[in-house]
Amino acid sequence: MKYTTVIGLEVHSELKTKSKAFCSCSTEFGGAPNTHVCPVCLGMPGALPVLNRQVVEFAIRTGLALDCEIKKFNKFDRKNYFYPDLSKNYQISQFDKPICEQGHIDIEVDGNTKRIGITRIHMEEDAGKLVHSGATIKSSDSSAVDYNRAGVPLIEIVSEPDMRSSAEARAYLAKLKAILEYTDVSDCKMQEGSLRCDANISVMPEGSSEFGTRAEIKNLNSFRALERAIEYEVQRQIELIEDGGTVVQETRTWDDAKGMTLSMRSKEEAHDYRYFPEPDLVPVEIDDAWIARVKSELPELPAARKARLMKEKGLVDYDAENIVAVKAMAEYFDEAAKHTDDAKGIANWMLGDVSAYLNSENVTIEDFPIAPANLGEMVNLINKGVLSSKLAKKVFAEMLKTNKEPKVLVKELGLEQISDEGAIVKIVEETLAENPQSVADYKAGKDRALGFLVGQIMKKSRGKANPEMVNNLLKEKMR
Repeated sequence: MKYTTVIGLEVHSELKTKSKAFCSCSTEFGGAPNTHVCPVCLGMPGALPVLNRQVVEFAIRTGLALDCEIKKFNKFDRKNYFYPDLSKNYQISQFDKPICEQGHIDIEVDGNTKRIGITRIHMEEDAGKLVHSGATIKSSDSSAVDYNRAGVPLIEIVSEPDMRSSAEARAYLAKLKAILEYTDVSDCKMQEGSLRCDANISVMPEGSSEFGTRAEIKNLNSFRALERAIEYEVQRQIELIEDGGTVVQETRTWDDAKGMTLSMRSKEEAHDYRYFPEPDLVPVEIDDAWIARVKSELPELPAARKARLMKEKGLVDYDAENIVAVKAMAEYFDEAAKHTDDAKGIANWMLGDVSAYLNSENVTIEDFPIAPANLGEMVNLINKGVLSSKLAKKVFAEMLKTNKEPKVLVKELGLEQISDEGAIVKIVEETLAENPQSVADYKAGKDRALGFLVGQIMKKSRGKANPEMVNNLLKEKMR
């Protein structure tokens, strides 16, 4: 039997506020355990929360960027449950009246565009963090708790169950991450937990309209983990069904080392949390003027930037999509493109050698040592014939070490490409005289002989001869 996978994501994004959602404690990452805390975020008796206005502002900005309806009247609720990282035994969240509803994201997978619905966006506070003695909660003998993260503001973005593969889920999360970065509401550092998601996964017989029982995989904090967890869980559920078993509604955790999901607890329904309105916070009322102001301040979003790069800079769809996927990459590209008319050349280097360097060094474009202006100028030198593509790689490698201007390095390293026809003719004639058999082979129709002769000339010129001129002169001399 064939099955259809059904996936919905709940994405939690920490907001880039300086203080927490309901108190003045710092949200800075990496402090010593339990140093960014106070009676409010620890839930001490008598401590009252005060809403951080910037949290609401960021939620509105996100909702508008995702084409959501902004609810002018919304409120906070208490989500009651016991867990060691939740010191007050409830989380301030939003239940029946969230701030945003009914948005969408358009994704592209295998050349096909698909719209993924967004059910809601709501504001809430983060819990603390359990620090396990082992690799995972299931393999640990003990856990410590750090409450620094308790009270850090979050938005939870809940999708419709519209995704049908791990590739679609990855594309959705990547697009959402880009939008959150562009709107500057979150730093989206998945390695620090500021962007993480829960995946609700089920399978149903192909052609069925009734969803199967879902399992929720908690706290996936990388694209690779998301894809692997979905693929494993789908296969687990299919094998369970075909062996005569039944999928149960439960919460599971992902063990990255073992490459498998593990059962944690039965999945709670909304009524299990005994939601009720937060008595210490008044409802949030948002007027049209506030929404209009935030909308007017929205930056250029990824889709608009992609369209601009294709129209104004002549980039193809693939290049533009990859350039705009990360805000900092797009900003680097725009800056580099100011220094050359060859935007395609900039894109080629960024998606090739620049990306290779970032991956090998495990750094981001913000830490890339070559200034955008220098990359643009190097592209100009290639187009002017001063540098061949091969010599440009040498200059690129030196710029990584020194960040000197490319024209300075060309002189220091003696790498100017030879484009003087007289100088190249001399080398061509010497090479032809030294290789009569290759000349005869070429005239006999053996095209590989031409490549050999070009190689000999480039060797004589130490790679400096203009390759196009070399080819043309060789063909001319061997007519």
